[in-house]
Amino acid sequence: MWQRFKRAMRSFGGFFVSSIEDPELILEQNVRDLNDQVPKMNESIAMVRANVTLLEKENTKYQQDVRELTAKVKAAIQAGRDDLAAQYATRLQMEKQALERNQVQLDTAKLAYEKALNLKKAFMREKERKTQEAMTAIRDARRAKWQSKVADTMESFTVAGIDATHDEMISKVNERAAVNEARMQMALESVDHQALSIEEEAEKIQANELVKQFKMEMGLDSPAPVSDVSGGQEKTIGKKVEVK
Repeated sequence: MWQRFKRAMRSFGGFFVSSIEDPELILEQNVRDLNDQVPKMNESIAMVRANVTLLEKENTKYQQDVRELTAKVKAAIQAGRDDLAAQYATRLQMEKQALERNQVQLDTAKLAYEKALNLKKAFMREKERKTQEAMTAIRDARRAKWQSKVADTMESFTVAGIDATHDEMISKVNERAAVNEARMQMALESVDHQALSIEEEAEKIQANELVKQFKMEMGLDSPAPVSDVSGGQEKTIGKKVEVK
């Protein structure tokens, strides 16, 4: 029973963690963590390099001491001071041993420094790769969110019946347009176009006669002559014309 309870609690905890996890935020944090490791790595490499520098200085000092003691031993021997030469020789032996130990330590430190540099190069390459992957994944995640919003919007349009209403209204408008066009065609066909032309011509004649009447009243035009042909003679009002 206890094992089942623990398993249930672990499953609940896993579900809770999964529900609050945001892959985009986690990837951004991973990139920041990788960037934060670079200064720490540089500090460690600097310490290794400082150790190499210190050992190199010690190595130089030991070499100088060995040269000086060697010269002193030779000088004491030449001076016939074997006792003093023995003392210098003892110190020389100790300095040589220290130089050998220092050389071993220096070689090890140099090798560690080279490995540290190689490790940093490998880390920087891996950091760059993971950063690029993370940024690509983040862009994809943001694009997916945007596409999801667009899809939700389009689905909401469909659910709200906008598509069906749109098609229905378009169909009704086209139907009404067709009906009105047919009515207009029928109305045009029922009109007597010849009668309209005669009426238009009559209106023009009346308008011209009215204009002539106004001209006569204004003295701008004389009345039209009235002809009367009888026995070969033509008479006009106010004027006589003979026709031979």
